[in-house]
Amino acid sequence: MTSLGELQEQVDAWAARYWGGEYWPPHANLARLTEEIGEIARAINQGYGPKRVKDAETQAQLAEELGDALFVLLCLANSTDVDLHSAFDATLEKYITRDEEP
Repeated sequence: MTSLGELQEQVDAWAARYWGGEYWPPHANLARLTEEIGEIARAINQGYGPKRVKDAETQAQLAEELGDALFVLLCLANSTDVDLHSAFDATLEKYITRDEEP
């Protein structure tokens, strides 16, 4: 299994190769992430909700959309020097502490 840190390293290597190591500014990556979240919503609505695929449309693929969103999230983290593994560990600890039985 690949860790979040390894994923961040893979995206950083990709950015070095294709973008010269330069990421889009954080506000541009946030806009991209928001766009990807909308595409996830479309896939969920088509697959599990009332939205039906029209004849001229292609069925949105949830796995593909989640992958796109993860890529952009990794770019955003890298461009702002956030260690997602540490951030996730802290968030999980927060939820565990909050939801523990008294």
